[in-house]
Amino acid sequence: MAAPAPLNQARIDAFQRDGVVRLEGVFSPAWIERLRAGLERNIREPGPHRREYSQPGAPGHFFGDYCNWQRIPEYRDFFFNSPAAGIAAALMGSRKVNLFHEHVIVKEPNTAERTPWHHDQPYYCVDGRDNCSLWIPLDPVARESCVEFVAGSHRWDRWFTPMKFVGVEYERDEADYESVPDIDNHRADYDLRSFELQPGDCIAFHFRTVHGAPGNLSASTRRRAFAARFTGDDATFTRRAGETSPPFAEVTLENGTPLDSQTFPRLLG
Repeated sequence: MAAPAPLNQARIDAFQRDGVVRLEGVFSPAWIERLRAGLERNIREPGPHRREYSQPGAPGHFFGDYCNWQRIPEYRDFFFNSPAAGIAAALMGSRKVNLFHEHVIVKEPNTAERTPWHHDQPYYCVDGRDNCSLWIPLDPVARESCVEFVAGSHRWDRWFTPMKFVGVEYERDEADYESVPDIDNHRADYDLRSFELQPGDCIAFHFRTVHGAPGNLSASTRRRAFAARFTGDDATFTRRAGETSPPFAEVTLENGTPLDSQTFPRLLG
């Protein structure tokens, strides 16, 4: 599962420096069709973690689901046989890559709901800096509908209280957590990155990179995305106080141990 040619040193450096980078044309049409088929299966047969984020009666539809790769063969095939794990390894500079989980996020046409500003690692049962998410669009994405990222925020050494996608903070007691800054009203203060994307492209970003997303105001184009999440060499398991997402209640690893397990299989290394 070697990383494809478009993943050159400049893009690896950008990922390490900025916590986010666009990668063009790294997945073949066959892999995109495979993920689309898996997502349609996922929609027909939702898992226990499916969430509805649209307001009742609102136009459009915003929903998500995660942790279905073990039961959806298209997702499993992608993780174990596509270039994704090799891409993550190169970006992280890791010899080892574990599958963390997948998350599908769909905004149908005319969906106004935003995804609130947040970063992912406080949600997760993972410590360490070697990690990578690949946000893979299954439809063309205009810049005005794309996820936005605060470049360099993965190096702020700040932990923000997780936000539910309906805009409510999780309950967390840790003293070192703080609310996400008011980015929307101070946009000029941040280096914001968003991209125009085609199927086959992806956005790679660090678990600590702050990001949010507008609604999908297109009248006709869906915004389906498959987020593949990976951990690397220094990642260890931690059971955080309070609610986590995904909850991974079945995992019995000890805090501080590698993630290697049936839930988090090793893909490389």
